[in-house]
Amino acid sequence: MQKFTLWLLLLVVGIFAISCNSTERKGKKGTETEHQIQDLPEIIKSGKIRVVTNYNSTNYFVYKGQPMGYQFELLQEFANFMGLKLEVSVSNDLQANFNDLQNGQLDIIASSLAVTRETEELVAFTEPHSFSRQVLVQQAFQPTKGNSTNRIYNEIIRNQLDLAGKSIYVQKGSAFVQRLRSLANEIGDSINIIEIPDYEVEQLIDLVAAGEIPLTVCDENLAKVNLNFYPNIDIETAISFPQKQAWAVNKNAPELLNAVNNWMIGFKKTAKYQRVYQKYFLNQRSTHIVDAGFHSIKGGQVSVYDDLIRKESAKYNLDWRLIASLIYQESRFIPDAESWAGAMGLMQLMPETADRFGVQSITSPSENIRAGIQFLQWLDERMKPRVEDPAERLKFVLASYNVGIGHVLDAMLLAEKNGKNPQIWDDNVDYYILNKSNPKYYNDPVVKFGYCRGEEPFNYVKEILERYEHYRNVMR
Repeated sequence: MQKFTLWLLLLVVGIFAISCNSTERKGKKGTETEHQIQDLPEIIKSGKIRVVTNYNSTNYFVYKGQPMGYQFELLQEFANFMGLKLEVSVSNDLQANFNDLQNGQLDIIASSLAVTRETEELVAFTEPHSFSRQVLVQQAFQPTKGNSTNRIYNEIIRNQLDLAGKSIYVQKGSAFVQRLRSLANEIGDSINIIEIPDYEVEQLIDLVAAGEIPLTVCDENLAKVNLNFYPNIDIETAISFPQKQAWAVNKNAPELLNAVNNWMIGFKKTAKYQRVYQKYFLNQRSTHIVDAGFHSIKGGQVSVYDDLIRKESAKYNLDWRLIASLIYQESRFIPDAESWAGAMGLMQLMPETADRFGVQSITSPSENIRAGIQFLQWLDERMKPRVEDPAERLKFVLASYNVGIGHVLDAMLLAEKNGKNPQIWDDNVDYYILNKSNPKYYNDPVVKFGYCRGEEPFNYVKEILERYEHYRNVMR
């Protein structure tokens, strides 16, 4: 099995090498003209900041239904500071990320990029968010089966001269490649550097721990976290001095670079930054959350009800991750949750709604989820003649699930009366649902259902869809 995995890795590298030149030529053939480079004025006008980060146990993940991560929290803080919507995508392919940044498809690469002169030719690095050394990751002892304490210890490399002739597997295009090349020159001997495309650092650490590859390189901050998950690895051999770790922006976006730098300098001085850094890199309790089943990396679960949500969602051709996001919003996956208004269960059904859809036990997870999805379908059927686009209609359906279809229909009438598009939610109907607590609007003659505390459905739609995007990024 180990030989097969190693063979497969080498095959992937070979195929990638053969196709690399043609792929790069395709990427240069017009992509740059298709996307305009956005600097800060264009970003502010669009209202959103497009970022990519890498998916690992510290930067970005989902835990117990909630998106988390060191880079994610920094990005949230920056986006909130700038008054922008955060649009997060995930990619562990560094070369693709650099290409997308240069081609104007991204605004920021937000990860722990080591600041090097070679990479500075491609991108503009921001003020560093942290510092870390590069360390060698090697297997200290072979994994044992069951409770066996008969460990077989390996010879550990401590002297960098002993890396001569060794094979080291690293992420393609990473700063680790550059450092190992420099190190080979420094020791006056060859190091077999094997670049693996599409493999994130933690995946390579996992292969080292399993004995499937001999060595890899990792930032010391991340290596210390992974030592909690892989106690049989050794991370004590440094191969670099401390390096700056920063985000990257396009070299033709100086105003964005200046904005990030000014914010980063100020934010790093705050107690909030210290709390975020400590949570993900220094707090021993936090580093163990990845061992739980409800972690998107290890356990791969949002909740204990994932299989049930998948099963019921499939019956109606719905994405289970959307339903999971709604359930998180409604009950935090607590099956006997009850609201002040009497709504109960995972999907917070009102008793009359439960009766309508034949629920015998309102706190039964299976019955509650089934009826909740049927209610969503019922709302969708009633909205379909009014809002044709399914993606747009979803926002109206979610708002109706929260506050009732009557209030949403009122907001649509108000939008139409005031020259807005009644079939568009953002910046049209959502404004009137938000302001339906204002006498100017709830006393309007077109309104049939009166006062509504509109802030709740306004945020409800926004938060469910944002969380859904995070689930789509990391859950399958």
